[in-house]
Order: sequence, then C-alpha cells, then structure tokens
Amino acid sequence: MGILGVGVLVALILTLGEANRQRDRAITLQSHSYDVMILSRTLAGTIARSEASLGRYVISGDKQLGRLYYEDWRRAGDQLARLEALTRDNDEQQPLIDRLRDAYRSRGGELSLTALSTNYGKNAQALSRYYQSRKAASLAEINDVLDSIIAGERRLLDRRTRAAMALVDRSTRAAFVLSAFGVLLLLGAIALGWLSVTALTERATARAEADAERARAEELSRAVAAATDELRVQEARLRQVQKMDAVGQLTGGIAHDFNNMLAVVIGGLELARRAAAAGSGEVDKHLASASEGANRAADLTRRLLAFAREDAINPEPIEVGALIAGMRDLMDRTLGDGIRVEIVDRAARARVRADRVQLENTLLNLAVNARDAMEGRGTLTITAAVEHAEAAEFLTVAVADTGCGMTPEVAERVFEPFFTTKPVGKGTGLGLSQIFAFVRQLHGEVTIDTAPGAGTVVRMKLPRDTSAAPLIAVPAADHADEPAVAALTVLVVEDDPRVLAATTGALEELGHEAIRCDDPLEAPALLARHPHVDLIISDVLMPVRTGPEMIAALDPSHAHVAVLFVTGFAGETNEAGLFNGHHVLRKPFTLVGLERAIAEALSRARPEAPHRIAAE
Repeated sequence: MGILGVGVLVALILTLGEANRQRDRAITLQSHSYDVMILSRTLAGTIARSEASLGRYVISGDKQLGRLYYEDWRRAGDQLARLEALTRDNDEQQPLIDRLRDAYRSRGGELSLTALSTNYGKNAQALSRYYQSRKAASLAEINDVLDSIIAGERRLLDRRTRAAMALVDRSTRAAFVLSAFGVLLLLGAIALGWLSVTALTERATARAEADAERARAEELSRAVAAATDELRVQEARLRQVQKMDAVGQLTGGIAHDFNNMLAVVIGGLELARRAAAAGSGEVDKHLASASEGANRAADLTRRLLAFAREDAINPEPIEVGALIAGMRDLMDRTLGDGIRVEIVDRAARARVRADRVQLENTLLNLAVNARDAMEGRGTLTITAAVEHAEAAEFLTVAVADTGCGMTPEVAERVFEPFFTTKPVGKGTGLGLSQIFAFVRQLHGEVTIDTAPGAGTVVRMKLPRDTSAAPLIAVPAADHADEPAVAALTVLVVEDDPRVLAATTGALEELGHEAIRCDDPLEAPALLARHPHVDLIISDVLMPVRTGPEMIAALDPSHAHVAVLFVTGFAGETNEAGLFNGHHVLRKPFTLVGLERAIAEALSRARPEAPHRIAAE
C-alpha cells in the first residue's frame, strides 16, 4: 500500500510537472510565433522606409537622404537574416524564406540602379527608373511572401494553442483520477495499519519460536558435522586396515617367492664363485641368473610397498592391458593355487588416465572378492576391451568369477558403504564402495551382473585417454656405454653399514673417491675436513635426521655441492617438494643406474664452487 501511495504521488507530481512543462513550451512557441510575425511586419516597414528615402533622394538629390536609404536597406537585410534564423525549425516556412531572399536581392538590384543614376546627376533617368521599380514584380513578391509567412505563423500558433489546451485538459483529468486514487489508498492504509499491528504481534511470536528451532537445528548440524568428520577418519583408518590386512594375506606367498628368488641369487653366486675358482667360462651365466633373481625380488618389493602405500594420487596415462599382465604374479600369489587366472586383452594398447596404485588396488580388491565368492576354487577372468559410445571412447575392464553369485536384493546394495555378506571379522564392507568412488572420480561407470549360481561380473567403464603416449625410458643393458663422468670426491651418508659398504664399493669401482659417513649429524664436520667434495649421496630415512633435513641444515657455503638421494621406499619419490629439486635414485640399483644418477645429479642447476670461482 505504501508503494502504491508513493507511486500515485510520484505520478501526480510527474503529471503536474509535465503539464507545466507543456504550458511553458506553448508559451515559448507562442512567443516565437509572435516574434516571427512582428519581425515580418518590421521587415516590410523597413523596406518601405528605405524605398521612401530613395524616392526623396531621387527628387532632391540630398546625399543625406541617400545614406538613409542605404542604411534602411541594409537594416532590412539584417532583419531578413534574423527572420531566416527564427524560421529555421519550420520546414513549411523555408520555401517562403528562399523566395523572400530572392525577391529582396532582385529588389535591391533595381533600387541600386536608381540610386546610382541619382548619384551621377541623371535625375530624370533616376526618376523614371524609380517609378518603374514601384510597379516591379519583386516588390509585389516581397509583400506577398511576408503576408504568407505571417499567415503560416498564425496557423501554426493556432495548432500549438489547441494542442497545449488539450494536454492541459488531459493532465487535469489525470490529476483528478490520481487524487481520487490517493484518497482510496489513504483509507486502505488506515485499514492495513490495524492489520499490520496484528500481524507484527503474530510475527514476533513466530520469530521467537523460529529462533529457538534454528538454534536447535544449528546444534544438531554441528553434532552431525562432528560425527561425519569422525566417521570419515574411521573410514580412512578402516581402508588402511583393510589394505594392510590384504598385505598380511600376501605374506605367506611372498615369503615363499622370496625364498625361491633368494635361492636363485645365492645359488647363482655360489656357482659363479666355484666357476671362477675353477677357471670355467660359465661365470657370466651364473651371475646373470643371480641378477635376474635379484631383479624379480626388487620388483616384487616395489609392488608390495606401492600396494601398502596410503593416499597415492598421481594420475598418469596407463596402458591397462600391460598393467593387468604385470599384476598376474601378484594375483597368483594373493589368490592361491586353487584359482586359475585368465587375462583377455582386447584393449589394443588403449590407455586410461588414473592413479596407478589406486587402479591396481581396485583390480586386486575385485580379485579377492571373486576368490571369496568362489570359496578358493574356480576361474577368474579379467577382460580389457575398447567400447565406442556416441562421440566418446571408453575402456571397459570386466572381472568375472565362477562363484555362487548374488540375489537381486543383495546386488542392489553391494556398493553401499559398510554393507557386506561376509561373516563378522571377514570384511569391512568398504571394498566395493571404494571401487565405486574411484570409478566415479574418473567420470566412469561401474555395473554388476550376477545371479544365484551363475557367478558375478563387475564391469568398470572408464574414459579412454587419447593424449599423446608418454615416453617410456627403456633401461639400458649392463654392457651399455656408461655416461662419461670424471673422477669425483663423493660423501656417502648411509646408516646401514652393509648398504654403505656396497655403495662406496660401487663408487670406487666407477673410479670415484668415496668418503664414508654412517651418521647424518657428522656430515657437516666431514664436509669441513674435505672442502673439495663434489657430490653428496644420502639415504632418505635415517635415525635422528633424514637425508633432506640434513641437506637443508648444511652451511650455505656447501650449496654448490651436488646431491643425490637414494631410497627404497615406494611412496617418497612422488613427493617432489620433499627433495627440493634434487635427483632421487631407487634401491636396488646397478652400477650403470648409479652412474646415470650421478650424471643427472651433477647436471642440476646449483651455485658455482668458491674455489673454482677463485681459480677463474
């Protein structure tokens, strides 16, 4: 009601204001029309006076009368210019003004000849011309045009006056209507005032109740948020416990495989030692066999550490077929001898962009679930294929088992967190929910096809990665050409005496001078005693102080020394900020790998050595 009242008031003000503006405009236009008519009459009078002065000048020959003629005629020209300016906004008057200007010029020419004859004393000729000019058409044209201009202005004035009166009448009626509406609004406002008092009272009561409910809702929301945070923490712990439980299940098979690999290593070394003592030529063959066993053990260790690692999110292009094939040994050890694993690769080297560790864990979780469904005996089939859908390509990974299958009621709930059909203590119910979250994170889909007695197929549909294939560095053979690195002075920091001895021995074999340090706290003192150290090779995880902490604590005068970190933990090398740009070498490593890592560490940018600057 208040808005309507204000609107009516504003409309009334605008209406009255517009009426006043139109009245002022009508007055202005009327004044303009009167100016045009008065100026037209004045122009006619000025021309008449000028011609009268010329007639007296012709009769008397008085030069003073000739000047009066000239001044009046010039004044008439100024008045004509003013009249033209006043009528410039009137298109109807413009043709008349043009005619008037032409007649004025023509008349001026006629009169100037008469005045010239008088000026040269030819009074008779001048008088004759004067009487002839009184009958000239130009004079009649001037009078007719001026009369037409005055008549046109009268008509225009009448139209403007009628329009102004009509507008004033409309404004008066509108003001009356608005005033009546304003009175009605005033009466309505009085009624609404009484209703508002009642409504405000009720609103105050409702607001007090709403504030109380809001306080209770906020308290409940805080309680739910706290419970949710605690639930997430417990869920993360459960995921890690589940992962470590899987690691525990791997222990027996891995211990057996490690014994086999160590048997190959130890047997190969023993045979190589005996062949060397006997001067046999089979030393290289036995050493190659031992090296192969050690490499297999190192690969198994890396896979186990990667699986046990927590929170590994490092998306990269992954060739799924090769990944599944590389996991075959791990699956065989995890699932046991009663499960036959079949891998069908129809992916044609297609790739997806995902975290390698999460994808491996997903496949291993599905394989373990399939093993439990088959009660330890059956066939597990993993199929990778490319699927085309609309304008996109997907890579599907299907894990099928020959187990007992599930009912539709159970299949509908398998992706719910903490839902499990396993006995108490045999599962957390988080495996398939984690798989569901992982696939959705990749903008994919996961489906399950199952029926009682018909087995189960879990199918993951992942977006295919079409970016350029990553360049995969192929390790060179041990007999490849080694990088050309000059003899260096190397400080080796390692808390394990066996690894320290092996590393210093490898450096000496490569022609470098090795300085041993089994305590990271002693490294600064050794650097002070050996100012010409070119490279620091340090383990990462050590008691008291880690390798990165030791490097960070060194005096800035040692900033020119190159640094190479060596680690056997799977999770560290993904933390690029931990090593401050220094190169990292994984354990175990070969001599060629060590030499390459040294060359890479020396190539990293660092300040120039002080003694070299002085020499230069």
